[in-house]
Amino acid sequence: MTDTELKKLKDRLWHSADVLRASAHLAANKYGQPILGLIFLRYADILFKQHKEEIKSEYEKFKGGRMEKSIKEISIEKCGFFLPECAYYDAINDAPDDANKAIVVKKAMEEIEKENPKMDGVLPKEVYAQLVPEEEPELLSNIVRIFKDIPENCTVDIFGEIYEYFLGNFALAEGKDGGTFYTPATVVRYMVEVLNPEPGDKKFLDPACGSGGMFVQAARYMHNHNASESEQMKFRCYGVEKEPDTVKLAKMNLLLNNVRGEITEANSFYSDPYNAFEGFDYVMANPPFNVDEVVVDKVIDDARFNTYGVPRNKTNSKKKVSDKKETVPNANYLWIGYFASALNENGRAALVMANSASDASGSEYDIRKKMIDEGIISQMVTLPSNMFSSVTLPATLWFFDKKKPNTDKKKEVLFIDARNVFTQVDRAHRKFTDEQIKNLGVISKLYNGDTNALENLLAEYNNSLQQAPEESEDKEVLTKAYWNSQIEWLNERFPNGVYEDVIGLCKVAMLDGEDGIIDQDYSLNAGRYVGVVIEDDGMTEEEFKAEMLGLNKDLLNLNQEAKELEKLISDNLKGLLGE
Repeated sequence: MTDTELKKLKDRLWHSADVLRASAHLAANKYGQPILGLIFLRYADILFKQHKEEIKSEYEKFKGGRMEKSIKEISIEKCGFFLPECAYYDAINDAPDDANKAIVVKKAMEEIEKENPKMDGVLPKEVYAQLVPEEEPELLSNIVRIFKDIPENCTVDIFGEIYEYFLGNFALAEGKDGGTFYTPATVVRYMVEVLNPEPGDKKFLDPACGSGGMFVQAARYMHNHNASESEQMKFRCYGVEKEPDTVKLAKMNLLLNNVRGEITEANSFYSDPYNAFEGFDYVMANPPFNVDEVVVDKVIDDARFNTYGVPRNKTNSKKKVSDKKETVPNANYLWIGYFASALNENGRAALVMANSASDASGSEYDIRKKMIDEGIISQMVTLPSNMFSSVTLPATLWFFDKKKPNTDKKKEVLFIDARNVFTQVDRAHRKFTDEQIKNLGVISKLYNGDTNALENLLAEYNNSLQQAPEESEDKEVLTKAYWNSQIEWLNERFPNGVYEDVIGLCKVAMLDGEDGIIDQDYSLNAGRYVGVVIEDDGMTEEEFKAEMLGLNKDLLNLNQEAKELEKLISDNLKGLLGE
């Protein structure tokens, strides 16, 4: 299936399901569960069918012998699960189009969980009764038929993309609330591109995992970089999520994407299910910003949080109430400290954080200073605004590297200002294209001395250029002009094929020296270091003065007209009111 065909399939599936949403007796933030559950059923059915002959053949081969295995045992080896007949998608689809369809779906999911203990409690079972309203009992049948359109030859990767696509659209539909379980895929892909996770016997933590997108993108990145299946099998993911419904979304997401790992329902501030301190090779998350209800007494003695310091209110604060337990003024730096302390001696981390944390003062300043002096912060990236459904202002990506203090880069930080690198999705949302992710990612690779990364990327773009049409009416088809623009973007900024500071885009800031990090009061705001590009308008000084005088004259004329209109409106109102 081509990228264009996949996009059309995802759009068609979403449009059909979204049309039916209006008829369901469900709140907008609950509609995702039954839909994603049906996507999982369709995935399980197709994957099981693809392996059915192989399963049957192996069963017959060893039947009656010392090595005999049951169909169920072989199925779990081949597919990762066993699918009972009542859960075959055709059996569900062919059931009568009435209210009993909800019972059929529920039974299918109960049997799947019964036969596969690792799925116990994962699938949404009770909600389908609300998709057979009295006035339209065939509604659930119509939704089931939508996902029958997914081709029988779909791969795990395609199902993973469909699931992720629906997660993203549900997050957009829910607005602010949707952002609590979903981080836009293109932001995560950029984070993974910079983090560059390596396959093998590695442990990956997300202490605020939402629907598990960080894990999925990390696994997909390794797959795309030719990691063997055995290496990927060793890579283990560990997620913590406090919302029970979101835990189910995450577990289904991992199953659909064949990602090995665990998701635990817990509050990361008060629970440590995986003994996180210095225990992980990678940490990634998009934690909730600006939480102010965490009780100090519950975190003050926890090494995950106190290694770099727990944020505290000033002792002379007039707001302190004697009969109320002290809470942190803001939990942003609890998260930041947690990420740094959870890494082992070679670990790397990436997290999304509110912009305000980059310059936070008080006890947060002390925590930030300690991390910068230690040398574990490797990069800071300011994202464009409107990249998230829950946050309109730009957010910042923090990157940690525990090996950095032992290198010659200890006393420097790479700053990237990506606020002008984006693609507009609609009036209120933006994203990164594949090429924008690669272009930004190559900055980090060049900084780390990987000049081959730029050469390979330019070669890739040149190859696409040769194959692209001059122009196309299909918006999905990228033309020669597009590929030329990508090549020019890279060549203009890195003409010598190595890393260099680019005004308005990237800057390596030293700890010491004029305008260094210490000089900037330990700020980690990229804008303080990267600078702003001043465009050359091509005018002489005299022409510029003449232009400004002309604009000033226009402004005076407009102000005069505004005064006259204001007087006219006032006089008309007085006339109407008889004053």
